[in-house]
Amino acid sequence: MKKKKIYTKKGDDGTTHLFSGSRISKNHVRVKSYGKIDELNSWIGLIRTFKIDRETLNFLLKIQEDLFIIGAELSNDLSSNNHIVKLKKQNVEEIEAQIDKIDSKLPELKNFIIPGGNILVSYTHITRCVCRRAEQMISELSLKESVHELIIPYMNRLSDYFFILSRKFSIDFDVEEIKWISQKKQ
Repeated sequence: MKKKKIYTKKGDDGTTHLFSGSRISKNHVRVKSYGKIDELNSWIGLIRTFKIDRETLNFLLKIQEDLFIIGAELSNDLSSNNHIVKLKKQNVEEIEAQIDKIDSKLPELKNFIIPGGNILVSYTHITRCVCRRAEQMISELSLKESVHELIIPYMNRLSDYFFILSRKFSIDFDVEEIKWISQKKQ
């Protein structure tokens, strides 16, 4: 049996197919949305290459699996009858539980944090920003087309998780958090 080639040349006209089989422009907000999910998943994969605790590694892998579910949902034309796995309320609740668990061990925050101080902390902040961009893109899509009701709340919690995770990593790696303090006009 001959191995199937990775390239099909079908997208050479600037279109791609959805899970349903219909074709849309590669610059369609739906394609941009699941493209941002793919980018986010890659950044999380980068974070997982660092020496971090097993519980965090496992949870990051769980998030990556959830993002594949979200990507599949976003790449499916909702008018189609394709049955794909859907995000559940439990997925959102798991992120909330992790945020609460990590936050309970952190000092209270009264200021914004200036990102940086350590490469892993910085990558985690970048991941948070990519997550926010994905959420914004999906929100834009939801104004035009139907989006599963849990995707936006999931993405909103996920960006909060990456903020809290960056703070955890600052403590784990003994990195000082630099607080941003507004300079009031004189």
